[in-house]
Amino acid sequence: MTGPRLDILVVGLGPAGSRAAAEAAGAGVSVLAVDRKHRAGHPVQCAEFVPAMLDQELAGLEPVTRQRIRAMVTFVEDQEPDVQTDFPGRMIDRAAFDGALVRIAGAAGAECRFGVHVDHLAADGAVALSDGTTVRPRLLIGADGPRSRVGRSIGRVNTELVETRQMTVPLATPHHATDIFLAAEFTGGYGWLFPKGEVANLGVGVAPAAKGRLKELLEGLHRSLVNQGRVGARVLGHTGGPIPVGGLLDARGALGRVPVLLAGDAAGLTNPVTGAGIAAAVISGGLAGQAAAGWLAGDGDALAEYTDELESLFKGALERALRRRRQLLRGHRAGQRPSPAALRRGWIAYAEYWAA
Repeated sequence: MTGPRLDILVVGLGPAGSRAAAEAAGAGVSVLAVDRKHRAGHPVQCAEFVPAMLDQELAGLEPVTRQRIRAMVTFVEDQEPDVQTDFPGRMIDRAAFDGALVRIAGAAGAECRFGVHVDHLAADGAVALSDGTTVRPRLLIGADGPRSRVGRSIGRVNTELVETRQMTVPLATPHHATDIFLAAEFTGGYGWLFPKGEVANLGVGVAPAAKGRLKELLEGLHRSLVNQGRVGARVLGHTGGPIPVGGLLDARGALGRVPVLLAGDAAGLTNPVTGAGIAAAVISGGLAGQAAAGWLAGDGDALAEYTDELESLFKGALERALRRRRQLLRGHRAGQRPSPAALRRGWIAYAEYWAA
C-alpha cells in the first residue's frame, strides 16, 4: 500500500527524532515519525545523566528528573579520587523523558508510529515501512541511532564504536556526584556510577576489541563497590549497547531528489570520550526540524546552514575528544599499559585534557 506523499519522514523517535518532528510539525508541514521500538524510550539504553545546559534547550525537565547532580568524582586506578565540585546536571528517567518529547511532537501535529521500522530505502527516496505502507517524503531525517539505516543509505556510517554494559544496583547512601573510574583495563572507555535516588546506574564501556571482557569488568567493578559498602549486591536490571565515538559525520546527503539530514547519534554527535549524547541529540534534532521546514518553505540555503551550524556547535569539542581517545588507543594497540598521567590527559576533568 502506498500512502500519500508527505513533507517529512523522521526515522527514529529518540530525543533527536522527537525534537525534529516537533519543530517541523510546529512550522506547519506534514510529518510522519516512526520508531522500531514499541514504546518511547523502552528499553532504556542510557546512563541517564544530562548536563545543566539542557535546561536552556528544554523546559519542564523536573517531572522526568530523578535527582540533581552537583559534582564529578574521578578515580584513576587505585589513587585518591579527584573531585570537580562544579559539575551540575540531572539524572533523568530516560523512558519518561523520551515519552514526554514524543507527546510534544504529537501535540505539534506530527504523526508518531511505534513498532514500525524501515524495510527498504529506495534510491529515489521512497521508503517502504514494516506496516506495509510506502511513503514518498519530500525530505528524510535520520535520527535512528549509532547504526543508522538512513545514514548507511547515503554512505554515512559510524565506524568507531564503544560497547557498553550497565546494571542498576541499590545505592547504600545518598550520593550527588557522577563517579568516573579510569583504569588501563577499561580499554578505550571507562567505568561509571551515576546515582538516581535510591539506586544507581553502574556501567563500563570498552572498545569493541575488548567486548568479550565487558561482563567480567562490570562484575569486578560491582564487587569492588559492594566491598566498599557503597552499593548493594543485588542487581536490579541490565542494559547496554553501542555508542558512536568516531566524531561528526557529514549530516547531509540525498536519495535521488530527496534531501536527507542526520541528527543525534546518526550524525556522530556523541562525545568520543564521555559518550554523552542526549544534549547534542536534542539540539541537533531541533535544528534539523527547523532546517527541513525552512527548506520546504523555499529557503534554499537552509540545509547547508544546518550542517554549518552542527560544525560550529560541536566540531571543535568532538575533534579534541577524538584526538584524546585515539592517543590512548594507540598505546593499547602497541601493547603499552596507559599510565595514570595518560588516563588523566584523556579525561575531561583534568587540565591536561584541555591543553593544546
